[in-house]
Order: sequence, then structure tokens, then C-alpha cells
Amino acid sequence: MMKKLEFLIGQWTLIYDIPESSFSHATTGTGEGTFRRDLDDKAILFDYSSLIDGEKGSAHGIFMWDEKAGIYRYWWFESSGAFTNASCNLIDDETLYMNWHNSLLRQTFQKITDDEIVLHMNSPNADGGYDLILEVIFRRKSSSKKKGRN
Repeated sequence: MMKKLEFLIGQWTLIYDIPESSFSHATTGTGEGTFRRDLDDKAILFDYSSLIDGEKGSAHGIFMWDEKAGIYRYWWFESSGAFTNASCNLIDDETLYMNWHNSLLRQTFQKITDDEIVLHMNSPNADGGYDLILEVIFRRKSSSKKKGRN
């Protein structure tokens, strides 16, 4: 099941766009991230660093397949000391949907091309819909994935 997340594997440049919301003022930022296989291909690790509003941050994420529940699990640990987890599922071959536990937030990773992924995080609004609170564009740093070096 981890092979279905292959579109994430690689080194990425991150471009953040954060609209005005109850969570944050409008801002932008940049970062770098790497998704890689680990634990005999039973996990995908995500390491990233960012610079948003002059503040540096970093985090570590872990995706694993939960055979019993039939879903992907995700654990997220930030340098700020914050941590959380999510349940995930593929909506289609190019869209990973994440439901954050202990939160009403939802997030998707959507493959646009082999070299671009867009992450959207949304929060429910009073109208019964969802508002965008974060967009991150992932642009592949090199063609190393295509050469099988990740």
C-alpha cells in the first residue's frame, strides 16, 4: 500500500501561501522538504524546514499503512514541541486526503504533475463549507526520483 504514495517521494522546494483567517494573518513563506521510504518500505518519512514571517520551523512526519483499519496513519512532530496525528486515505491515485484528529481541519496532497504537488489545508466555516487556511506548492528539486535514487 505504501507504493501508492510514491508520488510524494523526493526532495521538494516549498512555497507557502497563508490567507487571512482566524488562524493567521495573510503571509507567505518558503521551505524545503523530503519524503523518503524507511522501515523496509513500510513507512514514508517527511522532514521539512520552513521560513515564514522570519520564523524558522521544522517538523518530522511519518506515514504508515494500518492493515487492520484499512487506512494510512500519519504522525506529525514539530520543533515547537507540538504534535498530532491524522487518518488518511487516497481519494484517487493522485490525491491523499487527511483528517486531523482532535481538530476539524482537513488536508489534501494532490499531485499536479510528476514535479509538482499542492497541499491544501481547510477549516469548516459557518456556511457549512470549508475555507482555505494554507496552501503549499511542492516543486521537485531534482529528477532523482525518476532515476531511482530516493
